[in-house]
Amino acid sequence: MSLFDLSGKVALITGSTKGIGKAIAQRMADHGARVVISSRNQDACDEVAEGIRSTGGEAIAIACNINHSEQLVNLVDETRDQLGSIDILVCNAALNPYYGPIQDISDEAFDKVMNANIGSVHRLCQLVIPQMADRDGGSVIIVSSIAGLKGTDKLGAYAISKAADMQIARNLAVEWGPQNVRVNCIAPGLIRTDFARALWENPDTYAATVKHYPLRRIGEPDEIAGAAIYLASASGSFITGQTIVVDGGGTIAD
Repeated sequence: MSLFDLSGKVALITGSTKGIGKAIAQRMADHGARVVISSRNQDACDEVAEGIRSTGGEAIAIACNINHSEQLVNLVDETRDQLGSIDILVCNAALNPYYGPIQDISDEAFDKVMNANIGSVHRLCQLVIPQMADRDGGSVIIVSSIAGLKGTDKLGAYAISKAADMQIARNLAVEWGPQNVRVNCIAPGLIRTDFARALWENPDTYAATVKHYPLRRIGEPDEIAGAAIYLASASGSFITGQTIVVDGGGTIAD
């Protein structure tokens, strides 16, 4: 159990009021972390944090729209004021306002994807990693996607942003490794979340996807949370700059 113990660690998780982010927050709290629940809606943050506290965990709620730099600064400052320095940063919040050929995406939608999915990760890491280094280390986990590993005719801009997240992890791992800051990505396959509902709720899309998955099913949010705990804890202490694919084998099958 000690390999996965997060007792006393402060974990900031963006996009943590539902889906993958919520599962990561709940499981990190189960393993002893003091977690920060964050999304755009304060009421939703409060509800999830209260749920964690009701089962004996420690959690606070700080609303933040990742598209606004000043709100990211406030998120980090408020976390430090209330809980102290951040030991674990999980960049999970992302968006994808467009589903279709990249040829037809508007400039506004393209810029929005890049600012949220790449820009917010970059800015949060700038805010958090230096203080991790000052305290002899920490773990940053970026939730990417297998879309960043493959070509796609429906998720082009999103896929580009997720590929960039993998490179951010590699760059930062090189820059900050000497100060014992580890930076890794998780690349989920199709997971049963509201964010991916357009992919798994459509029976034809679902069937076309899972027939190529060796496990013949999509994943559940908790199955990503397990990977996050591994990377955040002592069990992952010699892993940095990597992308762990959690996709039921989808990327290795024809």
